[in-house]
Amino acid sequence: MNISIVIPSFNEAESLPELTAWIDRVMQEHKLTYEALIIDDGSKDNTKAVVEKLLAHNNNIRYIRFQRNYGKSAALHTGFERAKGEVVITMDADLQDSPDEVPELYKMITEEGFDVVSGWKQKRYDPTTKTVPTKLYNWAARKMSGIYLHDFNCGLKAYKLDVVKSVEVYGEMHRYIPVLAKRAGFDKIGEKVVQHQARKYGTTKFGMERFLYGFLDLLSVTFMTRFAKRPMHIFGGLGVLSFFFGFCIVVYLSIAKFAFEQYRMTERPLFYLGLVSIIVGVQLFLTGFLAELVSRSSSDRNHYLIAEEK
Repeated sequence: MNISIVIPSFNEAESLPELTAWIDRVMQEHKLTYEALIIDDGSKDNTKAVVEKLLAHNNNIRYIRFQRNYGKSAALHTGFERAKGEVVITMDADLQDSPDEVPELYKMITEEGFDVVSGWKQKRYDPTTKTVPTKLYNWAARKMSGIYLHDFNCGLKAYKLDVVKSVEVYGEMHRYIPVLAKRAGFDKIGEKVVQHQARKYGTTKFGMERFLYGFLDLLSVTFMTRFAKRPMHIFGGLGVLSFFFGFCIVVYLSIAKFAFEQYRMTERPLFYLGLVSIIVGVQLFLTGFLAELVSRSSSDRNHYLIAEEK
């Protein structure tokens, strides 16, 4: 099979018939074999009924329905587990990602040797209240991750099958799959300008809070990428620096007290700064030690309750 298309969907019943027909038309035109995995993330509309009709006429569609809403990362994680195609494409179900881009993305993976290709919606049909924060967010993501993509949040991306089988998408880390892929050793990451479609049905499922969550997730993935397997390097390093700083203050005050002047050390504000630095240093060191023990023994797995799969 050439392509697996993973489509997270939450209350997008209106767009699914048009999207699946569009995908099927493009795949037939380019003579590509495919499967379309629709991951129903606990939709409250008639998504199930709509997809059941689609299943009766298109054998390339697979349907997985969550018992409740787990989020986009959970949907992608489940789709990645079940994907069988040589190349895995992700796209949103709201028709804002164009299936016409899929053949070129497929070629960039199979012929040009990229591990990951991320879409870049260079021309967007979004309000300024969304585009300006997006640009700031992408700038911060580039600086902190070291991966120079213009649009981390674009849902249209392509991956080698090995990539999606090697990364674990959890929490809200779907924005940073390229970062997770690089961490797993897949460092040939490309970008393609893609067409951005105006939303045709319904309303967006994301509010302004996603930018706050996105930044917090960026901090998390940066830490996990650099220090997940060696937390002592960050906590222990900071702890040693803090302890050494406090120790130097105490030594200085001790020498000054006995060699140059007589005073009570507890009357000097500098003494408390040194004491706090020593305590914080010890706590950071112990945090790193405990985190190291946890990272060595943890075996976290994602478990999502699937109500139905066809």
